[in-house]
Amino acid sequence: MTSGISRRARVVAAAVGTGVLVPLVATATPAAAAPPAVTCTSAKAGLAAKLTKDITAALATRKGTVAVGLYDRSTNTTCTLRASSAYDSASVVKVTVLAALLWDAKKTNRYLTDREATLAKAMITKSDNAATSTLWKQLGMTKIKNFLKAAGMTQTTPGANGYWGLTQITVTDEQKLLKLLTAKNAVLSDNSRAYIVKLMGQVVSSQRWGTPYGVPAGVSVAVKNGWLQRSTNGWRVHSVGAFKGGGHDYVMTVLSHGNSTMNYGIATIQAVAKIIHKDLAAS
Repeated sequence: MTSGISRRARVVAAAVGTGVLVPLVATATPAAAAPPAVTCTSAKAGLAAKLTKDITAALATRKGTVAVGLYDRSTNTTCTLRASSAYDSASVVKVTVLAALLWDAKKTNRYLTDREATLAKAMITKSDNAATSTLWKQLGMTKIKNFLKAAGMTQTTPGANGYWGLTQITVTDEQKLLKLLTAKNAVLSDNSRAYIVKLMGQVVSSQRWGTPYGVPAGVSVAVKNGWLQRSTNGWRVHSVGAFKGGGHDYVMTVLSHGNSTMNYGIATIQAVAKIIHKDLAAS
């Protein structure tokens, strides 16, 4: 085949009777879509570029699908990655459950009962599933959805048939919730906000991994994590946290799935958290 033209091209050329050998142009295989990029903005000169570069580098060799949210009030800094991608919530939804419970109690001008307070503490500090199921059932879907509407969490879909761990969440909505917990607003009372943050600050030591990793000394930590293995997308491993001190007041969400193990997901989250704490502390 001296012409370098495939036999198929010569046959086609002959068939159309042109007398000129015109090779068929192969349809280009579409390139894989570029992965979404980390985007940051900040009122602090140079901080957005540094965070963008460092978060991107922290994730460069990690497998799985990771979504990131950061908001620092002190420097008006925001970072996002896959902000609207939906993930099974696992246990991070427990913060939403407690917020909905307190929001509903406020509407009827009542305090939590001793039973509700005991369940709430177990749910947040020990990630107790039975306590969560009890409160989820007590609230019911209508009240949960009404809270989400009040909170502007339009991208969150409660899990059906009591499966609260399959609630669909996004970085955008988790960041909205964390912002509600950490600044005065019309949705949650100051007492309710303080109560939730207090319990998130009392999470048992074995569950204080994730977003608090690498937090500077003197910075307060409030955290809630979630982990769940399913037949699709491997392990879901998530961490949401609120941090205050050292001249900063920030909230962070890292959601992930497609992790081979729970520990792999934790390591990914902590790689992101470590660099965020470091960059903010240096700013």
